[in-house]
Amino acid sequence: MARWEPGARERLVVAAVDLFAEQGYDATTVAQIAERAGVTKSTFFRHFPDKRELLVAGQEILSRLLTEGIAGAPAGATPLDAVAAGLRRASAALGPVNRDLAPRMKAAIASSTELQERDALKSVSLAAAMTAALAARGVPGPAAALAGEMGLLAFKRGYAEWSERGDDDLASYTMTALQELRAASAALG
Repeated sequence: MARWEPGARERLVVAAVDLFAEQGYDATTVAQIAERAGVTKSTFFRHFPDKRELLVAGQEILSRLLTEGIAGAPAGATPLDAVAAGLRRASAALGPVNRDLAPRMKAAIASSTELQERDALKSVSLAAAMTAALAARGVPGPAAALAGEMGLLAFKRGYAEWSERGDDDLASYTMTALQELRAASAALG
């Protein structure tokens, strides 16, 4: 096994998602994931504490990019403009590999209650990260929470659309989704 080859973490994620989609989460073992990725079990455990954590691979990076984008927004930016800056920064980091993996990831999540719960926790964590970044900019609690949740919804809607169409960059989809959410919230009265 070529455990010294670069990209082991990414290969593990792809192997796991494919196996989860093919045979189900519960039926997939760490040994199978490692074998498919061309690494040893010990290499797997250097990257992930368990197979459940494969679903949230990259979550810390995504949270960091979102919060850095929000923090880097111009001083006079509205909360949603700051969220847009975070979405653009995070979207720029995701490319064709992420887009190609998305349908298989969706199928894997749909096949397992445990993965659905983990995905929900990931969503809560991303919204909380954006809310905290907005609060650090001085946005009051309720407005920060609402903008963070709208940012999460825009990201999820944009990501889903992007992964289905397979064209352009993710940022155009997340910005469109955020604009639609702004318009919908204004229509609420």
